Amino acid sequence: MTRTTITSSPPRYRRPLGLTRESWLQYAVLLLLAVLVLAPVVPTLYQSFLDRPLYEAGGVLGLGNYARLFTEAGFGRVVLNTALFAALTTLLSLLIAVPMAVVVVRTKLPGGRLFAAAMQWPFFISSLILGFGWITMYGPAGFVSVEVRRVLGFLPWNLYSIPGMALTEAVALAPIVYTFCANALRQSDASLEAAAQVCGAGPPRILRSVILPLLRPPVVYSSILVVSMSVETLSVPLLFGQPVGIDVFSTFLYRNGLQSINPDYGVLGAASAIILLVTVSLVALQAKLLKNAQRFVSVRGKATRPRPLDLGRLKWISVAAIAFYVVMGALIPIGGLVFRSFTQVFTPLQSPFKTLTGDNYERIFTYPVYVQSIVNSLLVAAIGAVLVSVLSLLAVMVARRSTFRYARAVEYLALAPQAMPGIIVGIGLFWALALSGVGALIQGTLWALIIGFGLRALPSGFGSISPSIMQIGHELDNAARVSGADWVRTFTRILASLLRPAFAGALILTFVTLLKEYSPAVFLGSADSNIIGTTMLELWVQGNTGSVAALASLQIAITATFVGLAGLLLKGRDKDA
Repeated sequence: MTRTTITSSPPRYRRPLGLTRESWLQYAVLLLLAVLVLAPVVPTLYQSFLDRPLYEAGGVLGLGNYARLFTEAGFGRVVLNTALFAALTTLLSLLIAVPMAVVVVRTKLPGGRLFAAAMQWPFFISSLILGFGWITMYGPAGFVSVEVRRVLGFLPWNLYSIPGMALTEAVALAPIVYTFCANALRQSDASLEAAAQVCGAGPPRILRSVILPLLRPPVVYSSILVVSMSVETLSVPLLFGQPVGIDVFSTFLYRNGLQSINPDYGVLGAASAIILLVTVSLVALQAKLLKNAQRFVSVRGKATRPRPLDLGRLKWISVAAIAFYVVMGALIPIGGLVFRSFTQVFTPLQSPFKTLTGDNYERIFTYPVYVQSIVNSLLVAAIGAVLVSVLSLLAVMVARRSTFRYARAVEYLALAPQAMPGIIVGIGLFWALALSGVGALIQGTLWALIIGFGLRALPSGFGSISPSIMQIGHELDNAARVSGADWVRTFTRILASLLRPAFAGALILTFVTLLKEYSPAVFLGSADSNIIGTTMLELWVQGNTGSVAALASLQIAITATFVGLAGLLLKGRDKDA
Protein backbone atom coordinates (compact mmCIF):
# COMPACT_ATOMS: atom_id res chain seq x y z
CA MET A 1 0.00 0.00 0.00
CA THR A 2 2.85 2.29 0.86
CA ARG A 3 4.54 1.56 -2.47
CA THR A 4 1.35 2.47 -4.32
CA THR A 5 1.26 5.82 -2.56
CA ILE A 6 4.87 6.56 -3.44
CA THR A 7 4.43 5.91 -7.15
CA SER A 8 1.18 7.82 -7.54
CA SER A 9 1.00 10.78 -9.89
CA PRO A 10 1.61 13.69 -9.57
CA PRO A 11 4.52 13.34 -7.14
CA ARG A 12 3.92 14.67 -3.67
CA TYR A 13 6.94 16.02 -1.90
CA ARG A 14 7.17 15.89 1.85
CA ARG A 15 6.48 19.24 3.43
CA PRO A 16 8.68 19.82 6.50
CA LEU A 17 7.52 22.27 9.11
CA GLY A 18 8.18 25.88 8.12
CA LEU A 19 9.00 27.29 4.70
CA THR A 20 11.43 25.19 2.70
CA ARG A 21 13.52 26.47 -0.17
CA GLU A 22 10.98 25.21 -2.70
CA SER A 23 8.24 27.05 -0.80
CA TRP A 24 10.28 30.24 -0.91
CA LEU A 25 10.83 29.83 -4.65
CA GLN A 26 7.20 29.00 -5.38
CA TYR A 27 5.87 31.93 -3.39
CA ALA A 28 8.46 34.19 -5.03
CA VAL A 29 7.24 33.14 -8.49
CA LEU A 30 3.62 33.73 -7.45
CA LEU A 31 4.40 37.15 -5.97
CA LEU A 32 6.47 38.26 -8.97
CA LEU A 33 3.76 37.26 -11.43
CA ALA A 34 1.07 38.94 -9.32
CA VAL A 35 3.06 42.19 -9.20
CA LEU A 36 3.77 42.15 -12.93
CA VAL A 37 0.15 41.46 -13.89
CA LEU A 38 -1.51 43.77 -11.36
CA ALA A 39 0.93 46.66 -11.81
CA PRO A 40 -0.69 47.96 -15.03
CA VAL A 41 -4.24 46.84 -14.18
CA VAL A 42 -4.80 48.36 -10.73
CA PRO A 43 -3.68 51.95 -11.58
CA THR A 44 -5.73 51.82 -14.79
CA LEU A 45 -8.93 50.80 -12.99
CA TYR A 46 -8.29 53.29 -10.18
CA GLN A 47 -7.68 56.15 -12.61
CA SER A 48 -10.89 55.34 -14.46
CA PHE A 49 -12.93 56.27 -11.35
CA LEU A 50 -10.79 59.22 -10.21
CA ASP A 51 -11.74 62.80 -11.06
CA ARG A 52 -8.11 63.93 -11.51
CA PRO A 53 -4.72 62.41 -12.34
CA LEU A 54 -3.94 59.74 -9.78
CA TYR A 55 -0.63 61.36 -8.84
CA GLU A 56 -2.53 64.44 -7.60
CA ALA A 57 -3.83 64.46 -4.04
CA GLY A 58 -7.48 64.97 -3.11
CA GLY A 59 -9.06 62.85 -5.84
CA VAL A 60 -12.71 61.83 -5.58
CA LEU A 61 -14.04 58.51 -6.87
CA GLY A 62 -17.04 58.48 -9.21
CA LEU A 63 -18.41 57.55 -12.63
CA GLY A 64 -17.89 60.95 -14.23
CA ASN A 65 -15.08 59.73 -16.49
CA TYR A 66 -17.29 57.06 -18.05
CA ALA A 67 -20.11 59.56 -18.56
CA ARG A 68 -17.78 62.00 -20.35
CA LEU A 69 -16.26 59.18 -22.36
CA PHE A 70 -19.56 58.24 -24.01
CA THR A 71 -21.08 61.74 -24.19
CA GLU A 72 -18.21 64.09 -25.03
CA ALA A 73 -15.28 62.10 -26.38
CA GLY A 74 -17.00 60.48 -29.37
CA PHE A 75 -16.19 57.07 -27.97
CA GLY A 76 -19.35 55.49 -29.41
CA ARG A 77 -18.00 55.88 -32.93
CA VAL A 78 -14.68 54.44 -31.78
CA VAL A 79 -16.46 51.35 -30.44
CA LEU A 80 -18.28 50.86 -33.74
CA ASN A 81 -15.11 51.29 -35.80
CA THR A 82 -13.25 48.84 -33.58
CA ALA A 83 -16.01 46.24 -33.82
CA LEU A 84 -16.15 46.51 -37.62
CA PHE A 85 -12.38 46.37 -37.94
CA ALA A 86 -12.02 43.35 -35.63
CA ALA A 87 -14.91 41.44 -37.21
CA LEU A 88 -13.73 42.03 -40.78
CA THR A 89 -10.12 41.18 -39.88
CA THR A 90 -11.21 37.92 -38.29
CA LEU A 91 -13.43 36.97 -41.23
CA LEU A 92 -10.69 37.66 -43.79
CA SER A 93 -8.10 35.79 -41.69
CA LEU A 94 -10.33 32.71 -41.59
CA LEU A 95 -11.10 32.90 -45.30
CA ILE A 96 -7.39 33.05 -46.07
CA ALA A 97 -5.97 30.57 -43.56
CA VAL A 98 -8.49 27.75 -43.07
CA PRO A 99 -8.72 26.62 -46.73
CA MET A 100 -4.94 26.92 -47.05
CA ALA A 101 -4.37 24.75 -43.97
CA VAL A 102 -6.74 22.10 -45.34
CA VAL A 103 -5.23 21.90 -48.81
CA VAL A 104 -1.60 22.05 -47.61
CA VAL A 105 -1.96 19.40 -44.90
CA ARG A 106 -4.68 17.10 -46.25
CA THR A 107 -4.30 17.11 -50.03
CA LYS A 108 -1.70 16.29 -52.67
CA LEU A 109 -0.43 19.79 -53.30
CA PRO A 110 2.62 20.48 -55.49
CA GLY A 111 5.20 22.30 -53.38
CA GLY A 112 3.25 21.62 -50.19
CA ARG A 113 6.29 21.85 -47.90
CA LEU A 114 7.37 25.12 -49.47
CA PHE A 115 3.91 26.61 -49.02
CA ALA A 116 3.75 25.36 -45.42
CA ALA A 117 6.98 27.21 -44.66
CA ALA A 118 5.84 30.30 -46.57
CA MET A 119 2.67 30.47 -44.47
CA GLN A 120 4.77 30.57 -41.30
CA TRP A 121 7.35 33.25 -41.99
CA PRO A 122 5.04 36.32 -42.02
CA PHE A 123 4.74 35.71 -38.26
CA PHE A 124 8.29 36.99 -37.88
CA ILE A 125 7.42 40.36 -39.45
CA SER A 126 5.59 42.92 -37.39
CA SER A 127 2.35 44.38 -38.70
CA LEU A 128 3.99 47.81 -38.43
CA ILE A 129 6.57 46.88 -41.09
CA LEU A 130 3.93 45.13 -43.18
CA GLY A 131 1.82 48.29 -43.01
CA PHE A 132 4.71 50.39 -44.30
CA GLY A 133 5.19 47.92 -47.16
CA TRP A 134 1.52 47.95 -48.11
CA ILE A 135 1.46 51.74 -48.25
CA THR A 136 4.61 51.71 -50.39
CA MET A 137 3.11 49.33 -52.95
CA TYR A 138 -0.69 49.56 -52.59
CA GLY A 139 -1.19 53.08 -51.26
CA PRO A 140 -2.72 55.81 -53.48
CA ALA A 141 0.72 56.60 -54.94
CA GLY A 142 2.15 53.07 -54.66
CA PHE A 143 3.78 51.22 -57.53
CA VAL A 144 1.07 48.59 -57.88
CA SER A 145 -1.72 51.14 -57.43
CA VAL A 146 -0.43 53.38 -60.21
CA GLU A 147 -0.20 50.48 -62.65
CA VAL A 148 -3.67 49.21 -61.76
CA ARG A 149 -5.13 52.70 -62.13
CA ARG A 150 -3.41 53.09 -65.51
CA VAL A 151 -4.90 49.81 -66.78
CA LEU A 152 -8.39 50.00 -65.23
CA GLY A 153 -8.81 53.76 -65.06
CA PHE A 154 -9.59 53.56 -61.32
CA LEU A 155 -8.25 51.99 -58.14
CA PRO A 156 -10.54 49.19 -56.87
CA TRP A 157 -9.28 49.41 -53.28
CA ASN A 158 -8.70 52.05 -50.64
CA LEU A 159 -6.17 51.27 -47.91
CA TYR A 160 -7.27 54.28 -45.88
CA SER A 161 -10.55 52.69 -44.88
CA ILE A 162 -11.75 50.04 -42.45
CA PRO A 163 -11.78 47.30 -45.16
CA GLY A 164 -8.26 48.33 -46.23
CA MET A 165 -7.07 48.24 -42.62
CA ALA A 166 -8.73 44.87 -42.06
CA LEU A 167 -7.21 43.31 -45.19
CA THR A 168 -3.69 44.39 -44.22
CA GLU A 169 -4.12 43.16 -40.65
CA ALA A 170 -5.63 39.88 -41.87
CA VAL A 171 -2.57 39.19 -44.00
CA ALA A 172 -0.42 39.67 -40.89
CA LEU A 173 -2.61 37.49 -38.63
CA ALA A 174 -3.56 34.72 -41.06
CA PRO A 175 -0.40 32.69 -40.20
CA ILE A 176 -1.69 32.39 -36.62
CA VAL A 177 -4.97 30.84 -37.79
CA TYR A 178 -3.10 28.65 -40.25
CA THR A 179 -0.77 27.33 -37.54
CA PHE A 180 -3.62 26.31 -35.22
CA CYS A 181 -5.60 24.62 -37.98
CA ALA A 182 -2.59 22.90 -39.58
CA ASN A 183 -1.44 21.46 -36.25
CA ALA A 184 -4.93 20.14 -35.53
CA LEU A 185 -5.11 18.50 -38.97
CA ARG A 186 -1.71 16.84 -38.57
CA GLN A 187 -2.70 15.33 -35.21
CA SER A 188 -6.19 14.15 -36.16
CA ASP A 189 -7.03 10.55 -37.04
CA ALA A 190 -7.67 9.91 -40.72
CA SER A 191 -9.95 6.90 -40.14
CA LEU A 192 -13.05 9.06 -40.58
CA GLU A 193 -11.81 10.18 -43.98
CA ALA A 194 -11.09 6.55 -44.93
CA ALA A 195 -14.61 5.58 -43.92
CA ALA A 196 -16.05 8.38 -46.04
CA GLN A 197 -13.99 7.20 -49.02
CA VAL A 198 -15.30 3.65 -48.56
CA CYS A 199 -18.85 5.07 -48.67
CA GLY A 200 -18.06 6.67 -52.02
CA ALA A 201 -17.52 10.28 -50.95
CA GLY A 202 -15.21 12.31 -53.17
CA PRO A 203 -12.46 14.69 -51.95
CA PRO A 204 -14.69 17.84 -51.97
CA ARG A 205 -17.39 16.05 -49.95
CA ILE A 206 -14.80 14.68 -47.47
CA LEU A 207 -13.33 18.15 -47.02
CA ARG A 208 -16.73 19.71 -46.46
CA SER A 209 -18.38 17.01 -44.33
CA VAL A 210 -15.51 15.43 -42.37
CA ILE A 211 -12.42 17.62 -42.15
CA LEU A 212 -13.92 21.09 -41.74
CA PRO A 213 -16.20 20.14 -38.79
CA LEU A 214 -13.15 18.78 -36.93
CA LEU A 215 -11.53 22.21 -37.19
CA ARG A 216 -14.11 23.91 -34.98
CA PRO A 217 -11.92 24.07 -31.82
CA PRO A 218 -8.84 25.60 -33.53
CA VAL A 219 -11.08 27.93 -35.55
CA VAL A 220 -12.85 29.13 -32.38
CA TYR A 221 -9.58 29.56 -30.50
CA SER A 222 -7.77 31.38 -33.31
CA SER A 223 -10.82 33.52 -34.13
CA ILE A 224 -11.06 34.89 -30.61
CA LEU A 225 -7.30 35.38 -30.56
CA VAL A 226 -7.46 37.35 -33.83
CA VAL A 227 -10.35 39.45 -32.51
CA SER A 228 -8.44 40.34 -29.35
CA MET A 229 -5.29 41.14 -31.35
CA SER A 230 -7.32 43.30 -33.73
CA VAL A 231 -8.81 45.20 -30.81
CA GLU A 232 -5.40 45.99 -29.37
CA THR A 233 -3.29 46.57 -32.50
CA LEU A 234 -1.91 50.07 -33.01
CA SER A 235 0.26 49.95 -36.12
CA VAL A 236 -2.17 49.48 -39.01
CA PRO A 237 -4.94 51.73 -37.58
CA LEU A 238 -2.33 54.39 -36.84
CA LEU A 239 -0.86 54.29 -40.36
CA PHE A 240 -4.10 53.87 -42.32
CA GLY A 241 -6.88 55.17 -40.09
CA GLN A 242 -5.55 58.26 -38.35
CA PRO A 243 -4.77 60.25 -41.56
CA VAL A 244 -8.47 60.02 -42.54
CA GLY A 245 -9.94 60.36 -39.04
CA ILE A 246 -10.83 56.71 -38.43
CA ASP A 247 -10.29 56.01 -34.72
CA VAL A 248 -10.28 52.61 -33.05
CA PHE A 249 -9.54 51.77 -29.40
CA SER A 250 -5.77 51.90 -29.73
CA THR A 251 -5.54 55.10 -31.79
CA PHE A 252 -8.09 56.77 -29.50
CA LEU A 253 -5.76 56.16 -26.56
CA TYR A 254 -2.74 57.23 -28.60
CA ARG A 255 -4.36 60.44 -29.81
CA ASN A 256 -5.86 61.43 -26.47
CA GLY A 257 -2.82 60.38 -24.48
CA LEU A 258 0.53 60.82 -26.15
CA GLN A 259 -0.47 63.34 -28.83
CA SER A 260 -2.65 65.48 -26.59
CA ILE A 261 -1.15 68.65 -25.12
CA ASN A 262 -3.33 68.34 -22.02
CA PRO A 263 -4.34 64.65 -21.70
CA ASP A 264 -7.59 63.84 -19.92
CA TYR A 265 -6.31 61.04 -17.73
CA GLY A 266 -9.77 60.23 -16.42
CA VAL A 267 -11.13 59.56 -19.90
CA LEU A 268 -7.97 57.64 -20.77
CA GLY A 269 -8.43 55.48 -17.70
CA ALA A 270 -12.09 54.82 -18.46
CA ALA A 271 -11.37 53.92 -22.08
CA SER A 272 -8.50 51.67 -21.02
CA ALA A 273 -10.71 49.91 -18.48
CA ILE A 274 -13.36 49.21 -21.12
CA ILE A 275 -10.79 47.85 -23.57
CA LEU A 276 -9.36 45.66 -20.82
CA LEU A 277 -12.84 44.39 -19.99
CA VAL A 278 -13.46 43.54 -23.66
CA THR A 279 -10.22 41.58 -24.05
CA VAL A 280 -10.67 39.73 -20.75
CA SER A 281 -14.22 38.82 -21.80
CA LEU A 282 -12.94 37.46 -25.11
CA VAL A 283 -10.41 35.23 -23.36
CA ALA A 284 -13.11 34.00 -20.94
CA LEU A 285 -15.45 33.31 -23.88
CA GLN A 286 -12.70 31.35 -25.58
CA ALA A 287 -12.26 29.14 -22.51
CA LYS A 288 -16.02 28.60 -22.22
CA LEU A 289 -16.51 27.68 -25.87
CA LEU A 290 -13.67 25.17 -25.77
CA LYS A 291 -14.67 23.68 -22.42
CA ASN A 292 -16.32 20.71 -24.15
CA ALA A 293 -13.70 20.32 -26.87
CA GLN A 294 -13.57 16.59 -26.13
CA ARG A 295 -16.53 16.27 -28.53
CA PHE A 296 -14.11 16.95 -31.37
CA VAL A 297 -11.32 14.56 -30.32
CA SER A 298 -10.15 12.49 -33.26
CA VAL A 299 -6.79 11.24 -32.02
CA ARG A 300 -7.22 7.73 -30.68
CA GLY A 301 -4.94 4.89 -29.70
CA LYS A 302 -5.31 3.23 -33.13
CA ALA A 303 -4.83 6.26 -35.31
CA THR A 304 -4.18 5.74 -38.99
CA ARG A 305 -1.81 7.76 -41.12
CA PRO A 306 -3.64 10.35 -43.20
CA ARG A 307 -3.74 9.66 -46.91
CA PRO A 308 -3.60 12.92 -48.90
CA LEU A 309 -6.66 13.60 -50.98
CA ASP A 310 -6.35 14.22 -54.70
CA LEU A 311 -8.19 17.38 -55.74
CA GLY A 312 -7.50 16.92 -59.43
CA ARG A 313 -7.50 20.19 -61.31
CA LEU A 314 -8.57 22.04 -58.18
CA LYS A 315 -5.06 21.61 -56.80
CA TRP A 316 -3.72 24.12 -59.32
CA ILE A 317 -6.35 26.63 -58.24
CA SER A 318 -5.20 26.04 -54.66
CA VAL A 319 -1.57 26.56 -55.65
CA ALA A 320 -2.45 29.81 -57.41
CA ALA A 321 -4.46 31.07 -54.41
CA ILE A 322 -1.69 30.36 -51.90
CA ALA A 323 0.95 31.83 -54.19
CA PHE A 324 -1.20 34.94 -54.64
CA TYR A 325 -1.46 35.41 -50.87
CA VAL A 326 2.26 34.90 -50.24
CA VAL A 327 3.44 37.02 -53.17
CA MET A 328 0.89 39.83 -53.15
CA GLY A 329 0.24 39.90 -49.42
CA ALA A 330 3.76 39.73 -48.06
CA LEU A 331 6.53 39.27 -50.64
CA ILE A 332 5.78 42.29 -52.84
CA PRO A 333 5.15 44.75 -49.95
CA ILE A 334 8.29 43.64 -48.10
CA GLY A 335 10.30 43.56 -51.31
CA GLY A 336 9.10 47.04 -52.19
CA LEU A 337 10.04 48.28 -48.72
CA VAL A 338 13.53 46.82 -49.01
CA PHE A 339 13.91 48.30 -52.51
CA ARG A 340 12.74 51.67 -51.17
CA SER A 341 15.56 51.61 -48.65
CA PHE A 342 18.08 51.72 -51.53
CA THR A 343 16.50 54.62 -53.46
CA GLN A 344 16.38 58.38 -53.04
CA VAL A 345 12.87 58.64 -54.45
CA PHE A 346 10.51 55.69 -54.91
CA THR A 347 7.80 56.66 -57.37
CA PRO A 348 6.21 55.01 -60.42
CA LEU A 349 6.79 58.24 -62.33
CA GLN A 350 10.51 57.54 -62.51
CA SER A 351 12.60 54.40 -62.82
CA PRO A 352 13.85 53.52 -59.31
CA PHE A 353 17.12 52.24 -60.83
CA LYS A 354 18.02 55.86 -61.66
CA THR A 355 17.92 56.87 -58.00
CA LEU A 356 19.73 53.96 -56.37
CA THR A 357 21.69 55.06 -53.31
CA GLY A 358 23.00 53.94 -49.96
CA ASP A 359 22.24 57.28 -48.30
CA ASN A 360 19.32 55.91 -46.29
CA TYR A 361 21.53 53.36 -44.57
CA GLU A 362 24.35 55.88 -44.25
CA ARG A 363 21.93 58.23 -42.49
CA ILE A 364 20.85 55.47 -40.11
CA PHE A 365 24.42 54.59 -39.15
CA THR A 366 25.62 58.21 -39.08
CA TYR A 367 23.15 59.61 -36.54
CA PRO A 368 23.79 58.18 -33.06
CA VAL A 369 20.11 58.31 -32.13
CA TYR A 370 19.20 55.87 -34.91
CA VAL A 371 22.07 53.52 -34.10
CA GLN A 372 21.06 53.66 -30.45
CA SER A 373 17.51 52.62 -31.31
CA ILE A 374 18.86 49.47 -32.99
CA VAL A 375 21.13 48.73 -30.04
CA ASN A 376 18.25 49.36 -27.63
CA SER A 377 15.98 46.95 -29.52
CA LEU A 378 18.63 44.24 -29.44
CA LEU A 379 19.31 44.78 -25.73
CA VAL A 380 15.62 44.72 -24.83
CA ALA A 381 15.02 41.60 -26.95
CA ALA A 382 18.11 39.73 -25.69
CA ILE A 383 17.81 40.55 -21.99
CA GLY A 384 14.03 40.28 -22.05
CA ALA A 385 14.11 36.90 -23.82
CA VAL A 386 16.38 35.43 -21.14
CA LEU A 387 14.39 36.86 -18.23
CA VAL A 388 11.00 35.93 -19.69
CA SER A 389 12.12 32.42 -20.60
CA VAL A 390 13.53 31.80 -17.11
CA LEU A 391 10.36 33.12 -15.47
CA SER A 392 8.23 31.06 -17.86
CA LEU A 393 10.20 27.92 -17.03
CA LEU A 394 9.78 28.49 -13.29
CA ALA A 395 6.08 29.27 -13.72
CA VAL A 396 5.55 26.07 -15.73
CA MET A 397 7.36 24.03 -13.09
CA VAL A 398 5.26 25.51 -10.29
CA ALA A 399 1.99 25.24 -12.21
CA ARG A 400 2.50 21.81 -13.79
CA ARG A 401 4.99 19.98 -11.60
CA SER A 402 4.46 20.87 -7.96
CA THR A 403 1.95 20.46 -5.16
CA PHE A 404 1.97 24.21 -4.47
CA ARG A 405 -1.47 25.14 -3.21
CA TYR A 406 -1.61 28.16 -5.53
CA ALA A 407 -0.32 26.33 -8.61
CA ARG A 408 -3.46 27.12 -10.60
CA ALA A 409 -3.14 30.81 -9.72
CA VAL A 410 0.42 30.80 -11.07
CA GLU A 411 -0.84 29.44 -14.40
CA TYR A 412 -3.64 32.00 -14.61
CA LEU A 413 -1.26 34.87 -13.83
CA ALA A 414 1.27 33.67 -16.42
CA LEU A 415 -1.41 33.55 -19.13
CA ALA A 416 -3.31 36.69 -18.03
CA PRO A 417 -1.21 39.15 -20.11
CA GLN A 418 -2.69 37.69 -23.31
CA ALA A 419 -5.84 39.62 -22.37
CA MET A 420 -3.90 42.87 -21.85
CA PRO A 421 -3.41 45.05 -24.94
CA GLY A 422 0.08 46.42 -25.37
CA ILE A 423 -0.97 50.03 -25.21
CA ILE A 424 -2.87 49.33 -21.96
CA VAL A 425 0.28 47.73 -20.54
CA GLY A 426 2.19 50.87 -21.48
CA ILE A 427 -0.34 53.28 -19.93
CA GLY A 428 -0.85 51.18 -16.80
CA LEU A 429 2.87 50.69 -16.14
CA PHE A 430 3.43 54.40 -16.76
CA TRP A 431 0.96 55.23 -14.00
CA ALA A 432 2.32 52.47 -11.74
CA LEU A 433 5.89 53.73 -12.10
CA ALA A 434 4.76 57.31 -11.54
CA LEU A 435 3.14 56.32 -8.24
CA SER A 436 5.93 54.13 -6.88
CA GLY A 437 9.11 55.52 -5.43
CA VAL A 438 11.28 52.98 -7.23
CA GLY A 439 9.51 53.67 -10.51
CA ALA A 440 11.18 57.05 -10.88
CA LEU A 441 14.53 55.25 -11.25
CA ILE A 442 13.46 53.15 -14.24
CA GLN A 443 10.80 55.36 -15.84
CA GLY A 444 11.83 56.04 -19.43
CA THR A 445 14.74 53.56 -19.32
CA LEU A 446 15.30 50.28 -21.10
CA TRP A 447 14.32 48.43 -17.93
CA ALA A 448 10.83 49.89 -18.18
CA LEU A 449 10.62 48.59 -21.75
CA ILE A 450 11.93 45.17 -20.72
CA ILE A 451 9.23 44.94 -18.05
CA GLY A 452 6.44 46.05 -20.40
CA PHE A 453 7.58 43.98 -23.37
CA GLY A 454 8.38 40.99 -21.18
CA LEU A 455 4.91 41.05 -19.66
CA ARG A 456 3.44 40.89 -23.15
CA ALA A 457 5.71 37.99 -24.15
CA LEU A 458 5.15 35.96 -20.97
CA PRO A 459 2.15 33.93 -22.27
CA SER A 460 4.15 32.96 -25.36
CA GLY A 461 7.04 31.72 -23.24
CA PHE A 462 4.74 29.81 -20.89
CA GLY A 463 2.82 28.28 -23.78
CA SER A 464 6.06 27.25 -25.50
CA ILE A 465 7.44 25.33 -22.51
CA SER A 466 4.24 23.93 -20.99
CA PRO A 467 3.57 21.18 -23.59
CA SER A 468 7.10 19.82 -23.15
CA ILE A 469 6.81 19.37 -19.39
CA MET A 470 3.50 17.58 -19.88
CA GLN A 471 5.23 15.03 -22.15
CA ILE A 472 7.75 14.06 -19.45
CA GLY A 473 6.51 11.20 -17.31
CA HIS A 474 6.11 11.60 -13.56
CA GLU A 475 8.24 8.50 -12.97
CA LEU A 476 11.39 10.63 -13.03
CA ASP A 477 10.05 12.91 -10.33
CA ASN A 478 9.00 9.94 -8.24
CA ALA A 479 12.39 8.28 -8.54
CA ALA A 480 14.17 11.44 -7.47
CA ARG A 481 11.84 11.83 -4.51
CA VAL A 482 12.43 8.27 -3.38
CA SER A 483 16.16 9.02 -3.51
CA GLY A 484 15.65 11.92 -1.12
CA ALA A 485 15.68 14.85 -3.56
CA ASP A 486 13.36 17.76 -2.90
CA TRP A 487 11.45 19.73 -5.54
CA VAL A 488 14.27 22.16 -6.32
CA ARG A 489 16.89 19.43 -6.65
CA THR A 490 14.61 17.35 -8.87
CA PHE A 491 14.16 20.31 -11.15
CA THR A 492 17.82 21.35 -11.35
CA ARG A 493 19.27 17.84 -11.71
CA ILE A 494 16.68 16.04 -13.86
CA LEU A 495 13.92 18.11 -15.44
CA ALA A 496 16.03 21.14 -16.36
CA SER A 497 18.23 19.11 -18.71
CA LEU A 498 15.20 17.50 -20.37
CA LEU A 499 13.61 20.90 -20.90
CA ARG A 500 16.60 22.51 -22.62
CA PRO A 501 15.14 22.20 -26.15
CA ALA A 502 11.84 23.73 -24.98
CA PHE A 503 13.74 26.49 -23.19
CA ALA A 504 15.75 27.21 -26.35
CA GLY A 505 12.51 27.37 -28.33
CA ALA A 506 11.07 29.80 -25.80
CA LEU A 507 14.20 31.96 -26.12
CA ILE A 508 13.79 32.15 -29.89
CA LEU A 509 10.07 32.85 -29.74
CA THR A 510 10.31 35.53 -27.04
CA PHE A 511 13.30 37.20 -28.73
CA VAL A 512 11.37 37.59 -31.97
CA THR A 513 8.26 38.73 -30.07
CA LEU A 514 10.21 41.33 -28.10
CA LEU A 515 12.05 42.56 -31.19
CA LYS A 516 8.72 43.16 -32.97
CA GLU A 517 7.01 44.77 -29.97
CA TYR A 518 6.74 48.52 -29.70
CA SER A 519 3.28 49.64 -28.49
CA PRO A 520 4.09 49.74 -24.72
CA ALA A 521 7.13 51.89 -25.57
CA VAL A 522 4.81 54.61 -26.82
CA PHE A 523 4.10 55.48 -23.18
CA LEU A 524 7.06 53.90 -21.39
CA GLY A 525 9.90 55.08 -23.63
CA SER A 526 11.86 58.33 -23.76
CA ALA A 527 14.29 60.04 -26.09
CA ASP A 528 17.12 57.94 -24.62
CA SER A 529 15.27 54.62 -24.85
CA ASN A 530 13.84 54.74 -28.36
CA ILE A 531 13.63 51.40 -30.16
CA ILE A 532 13.31 50.55 -33.83
CA GLY A 533 9.49 50.61 -33.78
CA THR A 534 9.09 54.02 -32.14
CA THR A 535 11.91 55.48 -34.26
CA MET A 536 10.19 54.28 -37.43
CA LEU A 537 6.95 55.95 -36.33
CA GLU A 538 8.74 59.24 -35.67
CA LEU A 539 10.50 59.14 -39.05
CA TRP A 540 7.24 58.27 -40.80
CA VAL A 541 5.50 61.28 -39.26
CA GLN A 542 8.42 63.44 -40.46
CA GLY A 543 8.01 62.08 -43.99
CA ASN A 544 11.42 60.39 -44.02
CA THR A 545 10.23 57.20 -45.69
CA GLY A 546 13.69 56.21 -46.91
CA SER A 547 15.05 55.94 -43.38
CA VAL A 548 11.89 54.10 -42.30
CA ALA A 549 12.46 51.54 -45.06
CA ALA A 550 16.12 51.16 -44.07
CA LEU A 551 15.27 50.57 -40.40
CA ALA A 552 12.51 48.12 -41.34
CA SER A 553 14.88 46.21 -43.63
CA LEU A 554 17.48 46.03 -40.86
CA GLN A 555 14.91 44.64 -38.43
CA ILE A 556 13.85 41.99 -40.96
CA ALA A 557 17.50 41.08 -41.57
CA ILE A 558 18.21 40.81 -37.83
CA THR A 559 15.16 38.60 -37.28
CA ALA A 560 15.94 36.34 -40.24
CA THR A 561 19.57 35.98 -39.19
CA PHE A 562 18.69 35.18 -35.59
CA VAL A 563 15.99 32.66 -36.49
CA GLY A 564 18.21 31.01 -39.10
CA LEU A 565 21.22 30.68 -36.78
CA ALA A 566 19.03 29.47 -33.91
CA GLY A 567 17.46 26.85 -36.18
CA LEU A 568 20.87 25.59 -37.33
CA LEU A 569 22.12 25.48 -33.75
CA LEU A 570 19.11 23.48 -32.58
CA LYS A 571 19.46 21.06 -35.51
CA GLY A 572 23.13 20.58 -34.68
CA ARG A 573 22.30 19.77 -31.08
CA ASP A 574 19.60 17.32 -32.14
CA LYS A 575 22.10 15.45 -34.34
CA ASP A 576 24.68 15.37 -31.54
CA ALA A 577 22.04 14.04 -29.17
